[in-house]
Amino acid sequence: MKALKKTNQTFIDVMARLATIDEAQKKIDGLTTNVVSLQELLGDKRSRGAFGEVQLEALVRNVLPVNSFAMQYTFENGTRADCALFLPDPTGTVAVDSKFPLENYHRMFDNKLSDIEQLAAEKQFKLDVKKHVDDIANKYIISNVTSDGAVMFIPAEAVFAELHAYHNDVIEYAMNKRVWVVSPTTLMAVLNTARAVLKDVETRKQVHVIKEELGKLSKDFGRFDQRMKKLADNIRQAHENAQEVHISSQKISNRFAQIERVELANKPLDVLDIIDDADD
Repeated sequence: MKALKKTNQTFIDVMARLATIDEAQKKIDGLTTNVVSLQELLGDKRSRGAFGEVQLEALVRNVLPVNSFAMQYTFENGTRADCALFLPDPTGTVAVDSKFPLENYHRMFDNKLSDIEQLAAEKQFKLDVKKHVDDIANKYIISNVTSDGAVMFIPAEAVFAELHAYHNDVIEYAMNKRVWVVSPTTLMAVLNTARAVLKDVETRKQVHVIKEELGKLSKDFGRFDQRMKKLADNIRQAHENAQEVHISSQKISNRFAQIERVELANKPLDVLDIIDDADD
């Protein structure tokens, strides 16, 4: 009987563990579906553009103050950038583009294609990137309006790493065109540097204001010091006058006291003499 109960309990425990495993498998399957959906998102050009814009805006808003950038900013020539950074001189306004060609990048690593097709996709990928660099340089580098460079934001770290590791000629081409290629990580470093510059400029402005106010305060304190000296002189003079009046009052009081005691009975005095003695 005991053996049957143990066997039954073991069976129940096994079924519970199987249920847990089944639930975990469902979560894994759901995660796989989400990953596939993300790949489909990045595979579609319009969806990828929207994804890059959202990612770019999130990064910029988390680092810079709201008055130092604008999303979907339109320049004087009618072109609209995904983002414009308003930095202090001499940098000025910097345009950021978040769209990026990835179709041939995906074909480069598609195992279903032959080696020749993959090489052709790699060649076309480099051409796509260079064309995108040209478009950014022509549209977003505007004389006397923007900085002498623009930013190309690549929303995928893997693509950024691929360019720097195996396509250095593309990076050099972009640098010669004054287009700075960044990934989410490197853009964060750029934005933090920009924030430090903005903070330094604002600090200098405030230091100038503080210095100006301290100068005014110094002048006010100088006037206050002069008035305090005059007040002290007046108080000291008033004190001396009060002392002299007190002495004269004591002398007059003493003479009147002598008169009352008839101490001057044998020595008549004129009243004017009493007053003159009191003033000495």
